[in-house]
Amino acid sequence: MTAIATPIVPVSDRRLSNRTSLALTVQNTLTMAWRGILKIRRTPEQLIDVTVQPIIFTLMFTYIFGGAIAGDVASYLPIIIPGILVQTVITTSVVTGVQLREDMDKGVFDRFRSLPIARIAPLSGALLADTLRYTIATTITFVMGFIMGFRPGGGLGGVVVAGLLVIACSWAMSWIFAFFGVIARTASSVQGISMLILFPLTFLSNAFVPADTMPDWLQWFVNVNPVSHLVTAVRSLVNDGVVTGDVFVALLGAAIIVAVFAPLTVRAYMRKA
Repeated sequence: MTAIATPIVPVSDRRLSNRTSLALTVQNTLTMAWRGILKIRRTPEQLIDVTVQPIIFTLMFTYIFGGAIAGDVASYLPIIIPGILVQTVITTSVVTGVQLREDMDKGVFDRFRSLPIARIAPLSGALLADTLRYTIATTITFVMGFIMGFRPGGGLGGVVVAGLLVIACSWAMSWIFAFFGVIARTASSVQGISMLILFPLTFLSNAFVPADTMPDWLQWFVNVNPVSHLVTAVRSLVNDGVVTGDVFVALLGAAIIVAVFAPLTVRAYMRKA
């Protein structure tokens, strides 16, 4: 049986394109996301922030502020667990920009640029892989609260929906830090700028104490703070199993962030990729 030879098409007659199909882009994105997961498996110390931090913060804030704010630890858990959850997972989203900057500094993205893959795949894959970090942080926070005696009144359904809401909003915020990761000069500067943004948003909110205990001028900022709306939405879902207007406000805020920073990040990334 004779083999049929594949005809060789001259270069001048070939139709080349610098664009990839949507299916190939999705496939490349999943491959890059799997690369990010493999990095976590090979260097598990990357998970310290999403494994140790929720435990330390939950213990520390609960036993320091529990008696002063709610009278006892048991009464404070329904307040602090949603607050710790939001604070921990949102803070974790900074890692996206830091690792992105580190990969670009090490020349990893220069290697990706020479491969026949979608140019956006390394960026989108990194963002997708980090949702695993958010899921781990969310799970550990709820488990830690359960060990300390927290029993969600909203049941398992409320806990799951609240966890998905926090993960979605944190993924949206990761676009902000990914943008900093692309335009910043060093990974340390990305972390510094990100913390400068996150600290006021997380600590000047109702995550740890009720807003009505604060001065009037500070209450105004706390009430308009998007993190406060997310914390309130999570508390309603976890403690009561109720979907309030704060859920839609949080989702709207997440959509606005993606609509603004996703194009900015992609444009800045494409110039360097």
